[in-house]
Amino acid sequence: MKHNGWRKPTPGLVVAEKHAQAGEQLSIPKSQATSAAKRVAAAIGLRAQDLLLLDTFAAFTQPQDWEQGRRPIVWASNNFLMEQTGFSLSTLRRHVRRLAELGLIWIKDSPNGKRYGRRDEDGVIVEAYGFDLAPLAARTEEFETLYAQLKEERALCASLRNVVTITRRVIRAKIDRALESGLRGPWKQLEDEFAVLLQGLPKRTTAANRLMDIVDWFKAFKDRVEQAFEAAFDCPEESDAKPSPLQVFSTDNIVPINVNMTPTGVSNDTHILTTNQHDPVNSNRFETKHAAGVAPEMPKSEGVDRLEGENLDIAWSTHTNKRTSEVDIPMLMATCPHFAEMARAVGGGYIRNWNELHRAAGQIRGMAGISEDAWNLSQKALGPVVASAAIALIFDKHTTGEVKSPGGYLRGMVEKARAGDLHLDRSFYGRLSGQTA
Repeated sequence: MKHNGWRKPTPGLVVAEKHAQAGEQLSIPKSQATSAAKRVAAAIGLRAQDLLLLDTFAAFTQPQDWEQGRRPIVWASNNFLMEQTGFSLSTLRRHVRRLAELGLIWIKDSPNGKRYGRRDEDGVIVEAYGFDLAPLAARTEEFETLYAQLKEERALCASLRNVVTITRRVIRAKIDRALESGLRGPWKQLEDEFAVLLQGLPKRTTAANRLMDIVDWFKAFKDRVEQAFEAAFDCPEESDAKPSPLQVFSTDNIVPINVNMTPTGVSNDTHILTTNQHDPVNSNRFETKHAAGVAPEMPKSEGVDRLEGENLDIAWSTHTNKRTSEVDIPMLMATCPHFAEMARAVGGGYIRNWNELHRAAGQIRGMAGISEDAWNLSQKALGPVVASAAIALIFDKHTTGEVKSPGGYLRGMVEKARAGDLHLDRSFYGRLSGQTA
């Protein structure tokens, strides 16, 4: 190849020559040098055709060319390189220049500007002029370090995108539930703001620093939604003439499940609430009858079959001014996805009310290894609805490996209920939003 204008010294070529001199002092296997460059190709500006030409150059060299004190120089003709790559002459020259300017090869010219070389009997290059790949050896450590950094950043980006996804789902679940239940609060405004926030969802190529900003935005918005959600239950009870917000929701799909679930001797799981409920109740209100001094009714001791025809319609309990959290069927199904999938399978479709959920729980409890005796005992102690919710939670925890003995876990819940120390609702809320805490 003769001297051309583009072969005049440039900053890139000067740096490439320094890399070539440094590479001569190293002993780096060809496969390691070329692999290191390929792994960071996009980061250093290499294109697919650049890599093809680089591979063609490397294939022309031999292992001993990469040993310390030697140079892996390629003196293949333009015709050979064009045949191997499919490039035109102008394309070949363009990509040679790119590799040189990026400091991956150096061009060692002969006095007459031609490429040639020869080897001794042992295959060692004794004289050569052409494309010098020694810069690859010199930059192998640099490229390997860069690749490790890129891997770390990709892992961080994947983690941040996952946080955005989880936070987004929590926000959507709470806004949807608030709108469906008619909770007090600026829910329509929050929904509109959320729609705008979703427009800024990160692309796959978004950098980590930008993703961190997006995560902060979503978490800050999630905090606002949760504050509004809690504020909706902090309103004091009003007079009988004007029902409180807790009394106006549909009772078809909502039940108070005020149970703090830390079964004795079963699991280390920690839950938050406390309860005044010491006795099992089979009525529309979990706390009203107990507050009025009326002896609670015991549920029937029969299994699921006797309860299939009963209406498990449970109203909200409002006898106290203290805030109580409630779990409805959509939230339960979102919180316990493994149970939800199985419930829809055994129930033949969407679970519409607590009757259907109760029937599904009665069928699914056996799949988790919970005996009929433990199931019936839990219904007596907790009531059929809360027992069904407990089965949903235990089934999901068992599926994810959090609970090893579902039957023992359920009996531990029963013991806690008898001691008046079982509250389940925050377990569901914690499971829904705790992943982003």
